[in-house]
Amino acid sequence: MEQLDVNPRIVNAASRAGLTTFEDILRLSEADLKRCTKLSIHDCLTLKNAISQHVYRQPKLTALDLLSGSCPTEFRRHSLSVGCPILDDFLRGGILSLGVTEITGESATGKTQLVLQLCLTSQMSREDGGLNGGAVFVCTEDVFPSRRLQQLIEAFPKRFPIAKSKQLSLGENIYVEHVAEKAQLEHCISQRIPILLKKGSVKLVVIDSVAALFRSEFEANQGILRAKNLQSFGAQLHQLASSYNIPVICVNQVTANMNARTPSEDPYIPALGLTWSNQVQTRIMLKRMPYKLPAPNSSSGEPSCETPVRAMEVMFSPYLPRDTAYFVVEADGIRGLR
Repeated sequence: MEQLDVNPRIVNAASRAGLTTFEDILRLSEADLKRCTKLSIHDCLTLKNAISQHVYRQPKLTALDLLSGSCPTEFRRHSLSVGCPILDDFLRGGILSLGVTEITGESATGKTQLVLQLCLTSQMSREDGGLNGGAVFVCTEDVFPSRRLQQLIEAFPKRFPIAKSKQLSLGENIYVEHVAEKAQLEHCISQRIPILLKKGSVKLVVIDSVAALFRSEFEANQGILRAKNLQSFGAQLHQLASSYNIPVICVNQVTANMNARTPSEDPYIPALGLTWSNQVQTRIMLKRMPYKLPAPNSSSGEPSCETPVRAMEVMFSPYLPRDTAYFVVEADGIRGLR
């Protein structure tokens, strides 16, 4: 208390009232503090403001500081390129760091394809749209799609000549972890992944998927317990994102929308309910569309050569408007459509 830049009379009054720690004072309202210390409201506000400024030591920043990059390094947001100029324009540069991004959608919409491509683009330099670091891929459902990853790695230098010129060892910088229980997932997030992050070898964390374990380990009558566990898990993810200035991407499943009454309403909604939605900064939903594109140099009458069109919809985000873009999944990765 002696470290505060306030009148000693105010500090002495707080000490006589038995308020010897910052926590004791901050948890009281101005009225309660006045009643305990017999100080005026003005003195109580002065004391609480002095303590708040002493405890909260982060620098004062403006939106212009963040935009121009003149803020300290730990507050600078970095964009991770999707690997497609069209989709990067749609996402205003890509996936942002310092937050949790959810990629949700029904089966076969390209969720895993997208996060695999992000694991590759993260290894490029920041000037080229990457994060100059590897990725951690946590699998909670199926076996890691190593064959598909190898296919993308072989095609990557063709799409990004800069990766070929710099001879990136793409496959060696993706760390895969398989977990089958919620406790294993929490241990991986809190203990194992921070080791790689502290070394600076990892700049992206992907969890595929977050719904698998939380859906299977709780009964229908354990909604409150599941909500508490989701809140704790979300706090762990945000702690990783903010402490190391990285993007954390969670793949999520969908569930039937029981409130959909018209065909125009979405038949599916993201799983895990409102509790998990409050832990997510940006939600992107992938959808299957009833359209197909003919493959290049092939007859459009051959169904086997047609490529299904998918949609990427921004459901909510602090930096993106609600909008939709279209894309296809090809052998060499995801490609946006104009």
